[in-house]
Amino acid sequence: MSDLIEAALGGVVTLTLNRPERLNALSSDMLDGLVEALRRYGRDPSTGAIVLTGAGRAFCAGGDVRAMAEQGDIGFEARLEDLRARQEVVEVLRTLPKVVIGMINGPAFGAGLGIALACDLRIAGAGARFGTAFAGVGFSGDFGGTYHVTHLAGPTRARELYLLGEPFDAARAEAMGLVNRVVADEALLDATMALARRIAEGPRIAYAYMKRNLLAAETRPLSEILDLEAMH
Repeated sequence: MSDLIEAALGGVVTLTLNRPERLNALSSDMLDGLVEALRRYGRDPSTGAIVLTGAGRAFCAGGDVRAMAEQGDIGFEARLEDLRARQEVVEVLRTLPKVVIGMINGPAFGAGLGIALACDLRIAGAGARFGTAFAGVGFSGDFGGTYHVTHLAGPTRARELYLLGEPFDAARAEAMGLVNRVVADEALLDATMALARRIAEGPRIAYAYMKRNLLAAETRPLSEILDLEAMH
């Protein structure tokens, strides 16, 4: 069975991370498939919105620590090149000309949290759990998590979440600005699809330019943003 499931209906594409027995821990096949699918649907004029979620009871538990341990010592350069390639999905999510909605149906930890935060909008079930998780495995962080947590929750919270590594629930994630909405677990699918259909039926070209403006606004001065808005 594929590590990524694709489904399209009425202008909404759902991409499901599909390793439920491992809480959808990331695999090379999953990441390769996700990048390819995102780029393909990003070019597809019939696609109005993309929903990203996980199969079973988790969104994504992060990197597959067991597989990393089995990889052995491949050397610094090879490991660096491998991780940089795997993290490509974050840049694709951020720059894709389609709105991507993260449907957080369960645990989102480590790299899984990074991928969730790279989505444009995030809806979480009330039972979802979050965490950076890197301190527990002796890693400093990856998949853009330090960037997104700092920008969304602020530097003080980012340091707390990374250095202490304590898990937190959906209500706290919403309070910190890491998710847009929290709904009852049983209402998550309907709420997410309603939002996705609303986006899909909206001004798709304008949304693509909005994403460009908003991405630039995170790092560029007001004068440049005014020029960019005028051009778009």
